[in-house]
Order: sequence, then structure tokens, then C-alpha cells
Amino acid sequence: MKCGICPRGCAQRETGLCGVGMVPVVARAAPHFDEEPVISGTRGSGAVFFSGCPLGCVYCQNEELSFQRVGKPVRNLRAIYEHLIDQGVHNINLVTAGHFLPAVGESLRPRLSVPVVWNSSGYESEAQIAALDGLVDVYLPDFKYLNTDHAKKYSMAEDYPEIAKAALAEMVRQTGEPVFDERGMMKRGVIVRHLLLPGCLADGKRVVKYLHETYGNRIYMSLMSQYTPLKSLDAVKYPELNRKVPEYAYEKLVDYAISLGVMQAFIQEGDTAKESFIPPFTLEG
Repeated sequence: MKCGICPRGCAQRETGLCGVGMVPVVARAAPHFDEEPVISGTRGSGAVFFSGCPLGCVYCQNEELSFQRVGKPVRNLRAIYEHLIDQGVHNINLVTAGHFLPAVGESLRPRLSVPVVWNSSGYESEAQIAALDGLVDVYLPDFKYLNTDHAKKYSMAEDYPEIAKAALAEMVRQTGEPVFDERGMMKRGVIVRHLLLPGCLADGKRVVKYLHETYGNRIYMSLMSQYTPLKSLDAVKYPELNRKVPEYAYEKLVDYAISLGVMQAFIQEGDTAKESFIPPFTLEG
């Protein structure tokens, strides 16, 4: 019997790409300060990091979650959210939770007292996102590729571009234009992240152009330069990814976005390509 939750449609959960069962596995739940400013703010985002991932990118920046699947089974997610809210976080930030959708969706009822952020790879079916209508306030998806060859080679998902397009369209339909509170924190809306990979500037430009032409000011973009080759990367099979993104390449991507007229975007400055941006997954919280 197929799982059917994510676009993979694996025959068995435990032997599928996510490699986990139906009970959510959590590796960390704590205030997180390395998201976009309108998400982290001054008190942090209440980030709950889930283990396992249906995408399995060869360069995954959270390899302990995706490949090692560190974490602890949790049956009372609601208690974790409430504990984080008691600590004063601006929102509850669910990181890669899509493959646990039934349990996570149930944990969000009734609505929480702070906004809920859905932080994902973008590789989710339209039906998955539709099931979150009324439960999620802010969507924070990746949009990794428009190049199907890259999607196939680096994420084993040749269909990633079309899946991500449909998922994003449903996210924007649900939230409408961005809404902020009096402190400048996002209360509702969509921020689309694009992590520039080494040698992938041309596709990065295609992604930015698609997002701008399709959604304009209905979304924010977050253009990221923090790619770091980690231990899990097969440097022999993927030598082109075994390096950081050159500063000039990222600057070209930002300049291209500006030339298109992109006004609502977050960019990174300085040396962000380092492992210190990856939190320790030590079951905190």
C-alpha cells in the first residue's frame, strides 16, 4: 500500500526516501534566530525541526536530519508548541514537516496564539498544501530548480519544478499579499527561498525571473548564498558541488533580480557559507 502523503508515493514509509514512520520525529525545538528578519525578529522563531525528508538532496545542508534521521518520536506536538510560545517566540516554525502531515495538521487544531510558519523544500503536492488551508499563516518554501536535469541529478526529482510551481501557487492563493504586524513581523504571506548552488547561476536567474513574473509583489524572495559542502556530499560523484559559491556569482544573481525590478527580497552579505548557520540537533526542547 502506497504512502501517498508526498509526491513520491513510496510503497512503504520506512523504506521510502523519508525513511520514517507516521509518528513525527523531532530533532530540535527551540527559539531560532537565523531565519529572515521578519520571521526571527528579536525573540526568535519557535523552530521545530522534523527528521527525514522526501527530497533527499545530495548536498543537503541538514544532513543529520535527512540522512541520519536523528531525533525522538513525539506524540504530543502541541505541548512543544505551547512551551515555545511560553518562551516568547514570534511564531511556530515547522521545518520539513510535510511527510508527517496527518499528525502535524491535527496538532495545529485549534489555532495557536501566534502565526504558524510552514518551512519546506517546496517539494509537496498541491493536495498537501491544500490540507493546510486555515492552519498555516506564513509559507517559507524553497524553490530549488527550474532545470529538470539539476533536479534529477541533485534531488532525484526530475518533476521538482512542476511540483514546486503547483505547491507555491496554492500557498499564494491561501495567504494573499504579505501582511505584517506593527513590529514588522510577517503575520501572513509567502517568502520563497532560493539557495544558489555552485555552477547554477543560469538556473538561479531563471527561478528569480519566474517568481517575479508570476507573483510580483504578492511574495517576498530570499536569495541565499550560504551553500556549504558538507560531509555527506560525494565529492567524487559531484565535484562541481564540492566548493562554495563564488561571491561574484551571488552578486550577479542579486544584480539580475534588481534589473528585473524585484523590490521585495532578502539578500545575504558577508561570509554566510559556514556550518555555524546549522543548529545542533541535540533534542533540545
